[in-house]
Amino acid sequence: MKPTVGERIFYACNTVFLIAVALLCIAPMVHILAVSFSANDMVTSGQVTFWPKQFTLIAYEYILENKLFWRGMWNSFVRIVIGVSLNLLLVVLAAYPLSKEKHHFRFRTVYAWIFFITMIFGGGLIPWYMVIKELNLLNTIWALVLPGAVPIFLVLIMLNFFRGLPAELEEAALIDGCGHWRMLFQIFVPLSKPALATIAVHAILGQWNSWFDGLILMNEPNKYPLITYLQTAVVNIDYDNLTDAEIQRFALLGERSNKAAQIFLGSLPVILCYPFLQKYFTKGLVLGSVKG
Repeated sequence: MKPTVGERIFYACNTVFLIAVALLCIAPMVHILAVSFSANDMVTSGQVTFWPKQFTLIAYEYILENKLFWRGMWNSFVRIVIGVSLNLLLVVLAAYPLSKEKHHFRFRTVYAWIFFITMIFGGGLIPWYMVIKELNLLNTIWALVLPGAVPIFLVLIMLNFFRGLPAELEEAALIDGCGHWRMLFQIFVPLSKPALATIAVHAILGQWNSWFDGLILMNEPNKYPLITYLQTAVVNIDYDNLTDAEIQRFALLGERSNKAAQIFLGSLPVILCYPFLQKYFTKGLVLGSVKG
């Protein structure tokens, strides 16, 4: 069918609007990149917008020599590998039984409410910290990944996705003698790639951007995740603890250029990861939230 004049106008306006929104989202990152490649006097005088002025790599040379930055990057990668793997495994294991009907799982509603209540009510910061301390997890990677190992919001997305799968698949598998473990990992999980990709994106962003838990649960700066390090070394710089050589380096480098370079490199892994999962993201989010 040929689109009407009104539909053409709507599509044109919609395209222009979405392009404008995309540019607004990209513009801050382009500005940060330009600042990181610009000389200090150009940045402080406000002459840098979306293109570097007096191109220099001094900010990145400083980062290459900064062991704490790369240690934080490594800690964040380890956290993502362990944390996201745990998130995916436990979300699938929790969502599968909760997706069953009452006659298959008698207390499904009770367990579902127990999960849901934890989204609304929390024990508070001090009890949370005391539990982690009593378990002797402080200053270890497990303190960062175990407390948030079962994100309830992601369980709900996966639960609804499982409910949307054809019931005939499960019935046929049961007739053929398939058990629940085999059904889950050989039938449900392979069919759930869009939902798993959606959950993976949420989990990666949550693990990567979390900084407060690293600040209060890690006692040594070399164990900070990258975002915690950036918060302490970039957002709130303690100049009292800097050596004379570091102060001179900062004067030459420029505080804003240093911050921009570290923020850009800190965001780059997630930016590079997102396009590979984006094609599943919308489909998984819609299929996991709408049933019918």
